[in-house]
Amino acid sequence: MINQSRTLRYLSVISEARICTKCQYRLLRTSATHNGSKITPPSPLAEASSTKDEEHNPKPLNRPIGLATPPKAGQNSGLDTRTWRQRRSDFLNYDKHIERRKQLTKQVAKPYFREWTNMRHHKGKSFLSNPKLFRAERALYFPNLHGVTLASPKTPQDTTPVLKYKISVVSVFSSTWAERQVATFISENENAELHQVLKQSPQVTQRVNVNIEENALKAGLIRLFMPSIRRRISKDAHGRYFVVRRGMTDDIRDAIGLLNGKVGYVYLVDEACRIRWAGSGKAEGDEKEGLVRGVKRLLEEWTKNRQKVTAPPVEAVEDEVPKAAAAA
Repeated sequence: MINQSRTLRYLSVISEARICTKCQYRLLRTSATHNGSKITPPSPLAEASSTKDEEHNPKPLNRPIGLATPPKAGQNSGLDTRTWRQRRSDFLNYDKHIERRKQLTKQVAKPYFREWTNMRHHKGKSFLSNPKLFRAERALYFPNLHGVTLASPKTPQDTTPVLKYKISVVSVFSSTWAERQVATFISENENAELHQVLKQSPQVTQRVNVNIEENALKAGLIRLFMPSIRRRISKDAHGRYFVVRRGMTDDIRDAIGLLNGKVGYVYLVDEACRIRWAGSGKAEGDEKEGLVRGVKRLLEEWTKNRQKVTAPPVEAVEDEVPKAAAAA
């Protein structure tokens, strides 16, 4: 009874107070773990968002964002692969019911028009990009996403095989408005220097588009207009344009900083699928230049790593010198 009353009290506070979605998640997590032993650590986006809509002022990312474990193909497909026996076992599992109840509580506590309301402030910009790249040893991972591409509209593909071993500029959007925001970072008209750098290393660098549309009707419209999308995108990029319907959970959105589904996001992902740089909303200040610097820096790291792999060991070189002298 005490736990239920506290949860109801938190829900009443959420419904009455005008606070952002991120803070609503924090309140619910606190109420769910207040009487338990597990305490949720602070989010790396805690300083990038504010507690009140009226005081919202985006701040630069101060810590890496992403998932703690490397992505694998097949993850986050949104498909239920459990057997009937596993489903029956989960249905009779009380802990599974509690976990599902928490997920439903989050969905109920999230106002339907909150994302549209947040568009009033800085056009929905969630955070400012990090001035410098996140260090490779500290960077977190971009999740695997599962969806159809322009090259394979009937067979879903995974993003991880596309991102691996490449330096990728990943655009994530779910509407025309968000796509236009992304264009302020990566379009040739807005950022010609970025395209110049990408064209200089086509075997190493690439652009990847992820169009997230969880609504079945809107996803059907995207499929209907796929021919027009193919015409305005080069043929070699058709396999890198994903349309994702399922698998993008709230936990994944929270981890990668995708706080507003109506806003566009840009991620700079290295060859190990780690997020080294991120931007949101419309490009401001020197964010475009920061993205270009990040790509150049990753190219330098890629070149150094390849030189270490191809260079012979020092011991082998030292052994060859006496042998050459003796042969002479």
